Amino acid sequence: MFKFQGADILSVNQFDRASIEYLFTVADTMRPYAHREKRTRVLDGAILGNLFFEPSTRTRVSFGTAFNLLGGHVRETVGASSSALAKGESLYDTARVLSSYSDVIAMRHPDSGSVAEFAEGSRVPVINGGDGANEHPTQALLDLYTISKEQAHNGKMIDGMHIAMVGDLKYGRTVHSLSKLLCLYQNIRFTFVSPNELAMPDYIIDAIDNAGHKYEITDQLEGNLSADIVYQTRIQQERFPSEDEANKYRGKFRLNQSIYTQHCKSNTVIMHPLPRDSRADANELDNDMNHNPNLAIFRQADNGVLVRMALFATTLGVEQVVSHHDCGIVWYSQKAESGL
Repeated sequence: MFKFQGADILSVNQFDRASIEYLFTVADTMRPYAHREKRTRVLDGAILGNLFFEPSTRTRVSFGTAFNLLGGHVRETVGASSSALAKGESLYDTARVLSSYSDVIAMRHPDSGSVAEFAEGSRVPVINGGDGANEHPTQALLDLYTISKEQAHNGKMIDGMHIAMVGDLKYGRTVHSLSKLLCLYQNIRFTFVSPNELAMPDYIIDAIDNAGHKYEITDQLEGNLSADIVYQTRIQQERFPSEDEANKYRGKFRLNQSIYTQHCKSNTVIMHPLPRDSRADANELDNDMNHNPNLAIFRQADNGVLVRMALFATTLGVEQVVSHHDCGIVWYSQKAESGL
């Protein structure tokens, strides 16, 4: 099994199934803290360097939230233009300096392989928050954790499930990493729905084929959504050569309640890594789905905090003693029910 303590988390290729199941067991224990039922000071005094050199909302904030919920402190750098990288400093030099200020670092960068390059110079563990079009391992882990929970809710397992991945499968790093993780399971059926120009890369298809799973490739949405999980992705505009090129595909695969009713099973779970593009010319996941109980996108985002808490706890070697540092909650932050 993968040894978490002191390790960099750079790629889903590092994990075997036993490691993932252990991590998810730890994530389950984080739920009372994430739900503000109690708090822990297990990482009191520890510092997270949250380095995001590419735009991010959920990933950046959830990393910081996860660390805070374990009692730690967060220091952030947002945007390459506001860092010494804009002055020509190398990733290695940046890592050598900033790792002396931190106990662990979470990093996002627009260039593939950049986080691994940074990790070579770091004196503390580095967690990949997304490196260009390459990988997004923590998103894949929280996606898999969500799938596990949603399948269990429907009396099913990950083994033997059918997943349809829809949208920009060429540049969507989340579906690349998730597909790799799913290869660790048994008898998965994949349906890949995308424009031909944005099809899943061959190396992912080869990995699925070599793992003995079944797959279908299509450019048609209708008739291909009767799956246990439909995982939709947005057009990754930032990965295209130009906005005009991205606009060719925007809004091609829209999912709304009418399409869901016609083409999905009654309990098909809808997932999306967020943000969903809600602009009129895209509207890839319609707001009329918001009250569908099978829309799991917000449960998925919530699970990101649990999984990232588990990664911090295991990487820093405190997962067995978190509850030893518990204390009570003295505030109430839930919105009051309206009496109207």
